[in-house]
Amino acid sequence: MSGLHHEEGPPTENIPPPPPPEGSGLFGESLPTQPPPPSPAPAYRVLARKYRPTRFGDLIGQEAMVRILRNAFAQNRVAHAFMLTGVRGVGKTTTARIIARALNCTGADGTGGPTADPCGVCDNCVAILADRHPDVMEMDAASRTGVDDVREIIEATRYRPIQARTKVFIIDEVHMLSRNAFNALLKTLEEPPPHVEFVFATTELRKVPITVLSRCQRFDLRRVRVGELATHFSAIAAKEGVQVEPAALDLIARAADGSVRDGLSMLDQAIAQADGTISEAAVIDMLGLADRSMVFELLNAVMAGNPREALQITDRAYERGADLGIVLQDLLELVHTLTRLKSIPDLRDSGGLPEAERTRGSVLAERLSVPSLARAWQMLLKGVGEVETAPDRRAAAEMVLIRLCYVSEQPTPGDLVRQLSANSATVGTTPASPSPSPPPTPSARAVAGAVAPAVAIAPTVPAKSQPANLRDVAALVAEQRQAMLHAHLVHSVHLVRFAPPVIELRPKPDAPKDLAPKLMALLAEATGARWTVALSTAEGEPTLAEQGNAADAGRRAAAADHPLVRAILEAFPGARVDTVHDSTVDAYGLPAETAAAEVPDELLEFAPPDAELSDDMEPDA
Repeated sequence: MSGLHHEEGPPTENIPPPPPPEGSGLFGESLPTQPPPPSPAPAYRVLARKYRPTRFGDLIGQEAMVRILRNAFAQNRVAHAFMLTGVRGVGKTTTARIIARALNCTGADGTGGPTADPCGVCDNCVAILADRHPDVMEMDAASRTGVDDVREIIEATRYRPIQARTKVFIIDEVHMLSRNAFNALLKTLEEPPPHVEFVFATTELRKVPITVLSRCQRFDLRRVRVGELATHFSAIAAKEGVQVEPAALDLIARAADGSVRDGLSMLDQAIAQADGTISEAAVIDMLGLADRSMVFELLNAVMAGNPREALQITDRAYERGADLGIVLQDLLELVHTLTRLKSIPDLRDSGGLPEAERTRGSVLAERLSVPSLARAWQMLLKGVGEVETAPDRRAAAEMVLIRLCYVSEQPTPGDLVRQLSANSATVGTTPASPSPSPPPTPSARAVAGAVAPAVAIAPTVPAKSQPANLRDVAALVAEQRQAMLHAHLVHSVHLVRFAPPVIELRPKPDAPKDLAPKLMALLAEATGARWTVALSTAEGEPTLAEQGNAADAGRRAAAADHPLVRAILEAFPGARVDTVHDSTVDAYGLPAETAAAEVPDELLEFAPPDAELSDDMEPDA
């Protein structure tokens, strides 16, 4: 069925203009001449397209890749397939097009061969630059993901190039291809015709099958450094006749996050909205950023524990249009920079950092400790996530800053332990005297367990040829890799009598009925002696698991009763002694008769007053 149609008269857009009048007018006067129609203004090309690199030498920040490709062309060792990976805007597709031109350039005289420096004037170079060469085909795998699309490429590889030397297939976002599409491509990719070249580009290399990667020469295009981006943008601004403050270029380069295309898009926007020189303030307003000096002042106020000043600074930033969520991200970046300055002092003389970081950052890094910076990093990292999910971004950001202000006045857990240790030494407190049958004294790691839970991994008891108790029997069973039998010996039996070669046990209802014969057979094979395992109804001892739990509870109670640990528990409400690490107990949490004699006496002392936490024991804030 045809659609509705109505006549509106003949179209006017295609009617040619009337010819200019000739001769004179009715009374002999000269006729007025009509001015020629104005020529249409050329379409504006964005900076990212206008200044797209056309040679390997134009690529910035990819020196390693450029060097390898130049050598490959010079030695005639160009691979048949390339895999270009990196974040958006670093030049993957641009590099693919340069490779296509380098393969097909014939030189200005039409007699040249493949070269790393394409001429840009031959027919092939001009056509590839204009994206209209019949032998250079680009496919976006994000929209053409199926096996049929790949079959079209495979079919096209069978035919020789129309006018170029090499057919080049550029597949962008190749990780989006389906599994069947990748499988269909494998054979052609492994043994392509000599006139075919594949260039793949992807931002998600891990999603590309290893079978495809192994058939390609891989290049990782790195993020372009801030300094290189700023220099590149400055040169482009000069070509455009635009004045840009260095601080504004630095802000754009930082916001680009290593992407040349992103940075040029932002520079384009800044040029469009500026009447004269592009200032730092204009870029801050455009990007919704916070002034760098304001970020330093805010971090100063937060780390000094001054919430009033911190909120006044954020109020001013909010009035200027800054997003407080981005302000927190700026603080996060500054904390990272200060931590690096603290850890690598030579960075203060490095030209890779802006002047503000080298001067103000160095002074601030001297004043702050690494634990306090690490605590601020953790809280800001969590706060950025809270802002993204909060109904009111400003309120959430302010609450994060207030928490930072009040936490800044608190000592770090390591400092608190040292203070409490010093106080204990001053008042002369000592650990309580042990009871007649105490559990083994815990090690200093119990202090860390009081603040952050830990996992205990106790040493196992070496199996003996003739076990001396039920624990030795259980260890022998574990050594023989009888996991189920070992679990029942630990949890499901009570020892009534152990008189080798007789073992008398009271099994629980969940114990298997063949436990006794299985245990006798294993003991006979492992020890070479005949054992008897008898079942009894007498009460017997607690199971090994029950004994271990009771011993562990005793160790935790003893640790919690230590003066230093009591002080920590009082200083951190809600903290508890979760696990006590004790090297003198066996795998079942019970004292080992031989272990205590092997441990030096000084290691049995618990957290002397002058003890300090090692680096791997200091808990997170």
